[in-house]
Amino acid sequence: MRCPMNKALVKHVSVLTLALMTVASVVSLRGLPMMAAEGLTMFFYIAFAAFIFLLPASMIAAELGSTFADQGGGVYTWVKEAFGARLGFTAIWLQWSQNIVWYPTVLGYAASCLAYLFLKPELANNGVYTGSVIFIVYWFAILVAMKGSSAVNSVSKYGVVLGTLLPGVVIIILGALWADQGNPIAFLDTETITHSVQSVSDQSFHARFLPHISGLGSLAFLAGIVLLFAGVEVQAVQVSDMENPGRNFPLAMLLATVITILLFIMGSLAVAAVIPAKDISLTAGLMQAYQVIFDKYNLHFLTPIMGLLMAFGAIGGVMSWVTGPSRGLLATAKEGEIPPALAKVNKVNAPVTILIIQGIIVSILASLYLVMDNVSVAFFILSAMTASLYLLMYMLMFAAAIYLRITKPDLPRQFKIPGGIIGISLVGGIGFLGVTFGLIVAFFPPSNLPIGKPSLYVALVSVGTLIFLCVPFIMQSMKKASWKQ
Repeated sequence: MRCPMNKALVKHVSVLTLALMTVASVVSLRGLPMMAAEGLTMFFYIAFAAFIFLLPASMIAAELGSTFADQGGGVYTWVKEAFGARLGFTAIWLQWSQNIVWYPTVLGYAASCLAYLFLKPELANNGVYTGSVIFIVYWFAILVAMKGSSAVNSVSKYGVVLGTLLPGVVIIILGALWADQGNPIAFLDTETITHSVQSVSDQSFHARFLPHISGLGSLAFLAGIVLLFAGVEVQAVQVSDMENPGRNFPLAMLLATVITILLFIMGSLAVAAVIPAKDISLTAGLMQAYQVIFDKYNLHFLTPIMGLLMAFGAIGGVMSWVTGPSRGLLATAKEGEIPPALAKVNKVNAPVTILIIQGIIVSILASLYLVMDNVSVAFFILSAMTASLYLLMYMLMFAAAIYLRITKPDLPRQFKIPGGIIGISLVGGIGFLGVTFGLIVAFFPPSNLPIGKPSLYVALVSVGTLIFLCVPFIMQSMKKASWKQ
C-alpha cells in the first residue's frame, strides 16, 4: 500500500519557477528573424500575440489542467469532456500533427546554422541542402528515440542552455553594443526599409509602430508570430502543485509574459538593427546578424562556433519532442480511437509505428524545400500550415473551457478564472477571436515575401491543413469496436 505523502514535505512550484518553465516552453530563437523582418511593427505583433493569445491561453489551460489533473490533463481530456470523444481526438490529433509540420521549420533553421559552421553561408539559401539536412537529422532522431537512449535527455538539457539561452543573451548584448558605438541602425534606414517608417508632409520620417495594412496579406506574419507564443498549455499541469494557485498562477503567467516579450523584442531588435529587413532570411537571419557583427570586430572565428551551438540547440529540441506528442496520441489507443497497429510499442515503450509515420510525413514536407525557389518562402509556408493546425486546436480548447463552465459549473477547479460565466467568457472569447483572426490571415500570402504565385501558396497551405484536419474524422468513421484495448 502506498503511504500518503506528508503535506509538509510537498515542494510547491513557486511563481518564479513556473514563469521560467513557461518561458522555456515558449521562447525560441528561430522566431527572431521573422519578427525582425517586420521592423518596428514587431511591437504591434508581439503585443497582439502576448495579450490576445498568450495570457488567455495560459489562464484557460490552467483552469482546465487543474480541473482534470487526476485524469492526466491534456487537450484530449479537456475537449472530450466538453464535446465528446470525436472532437477530443481531433484536438489531440491537431496538436500532434502541428508538431509534425513544425519539425521541418525548426530543422530548416538548424540547417542554416550548420551552413555557417561549414563556412558556407550561401548553403542557407539552398533548398536541396536544407531538405537533405532535415531528412538526415530527423531520421537520426527517430532512431535514437526508438532505442530509448538516455542521451536524448542530456542533449535536450544542454541544448537549451548552450543553443538557446547563451546565443539569445549574446545577440542582445551585441545588438546593444552595435547601437552604442554609433553603427547604422538598419530598421531606421529609410533607404533599405520602408515598412517600418512612414513619411509626413515635410518629407521627414518617423517610426511606424503599426503595420501598413493594404490587405490581409500585410498581416500574414501575424499567424507565424502568434505561433511563436504557443505551447503554454504544456505547463498547465503545474497549477495543482502551486500554493494559492488562484493568486500565484496569474502572477506567474504575467511574469512569464513580460519576460517573453522582453526577450523577443530585444533579440528581434538586435537582428533588425544589423540586417535590413529586405535581406533578412527567415531561417538564417540570426546567423546573418552574428556574422556581420563578428566581422565588424574581427571575431570571424566565433561565427562557426555560434552556428554549431545554435544547431545543437535546435536539434536537441527536436530530439526531445520526437516522442513527446506521440505519447498523447498513443494514449487515445486505450479509448479505441486509433487502430491497434498504430499503437505498437517496442521493448523500451517507444511508439514505433507512429514514429515511422512521423518520419515519412516529415520527409514529404521537407521536400517542399527542394521544389521551392526561395528557402524563406518554403519555411513560411510550413510555418503557416503549422499555425493553422495549432490555432484550430486552441479554438477547441477555448470553446471547451467556456462550455464546461456553463454545463458543469460544480466541477472542482483548483484554479478558476474569476468573474463567473462573464469572466471566463471574456477571457476565452478574446482568445478564441484572436486565434480565429490569426487562422484567417495564415491563408493569405505575406506581402513582404517573394511568393511568386499567390494561388500556389494558398493551395499548399489550404490543402495541407485540410488533409491533416480530415484524417481524424476519416479514422473516426472507420473506427471499429475491436480497436479498443
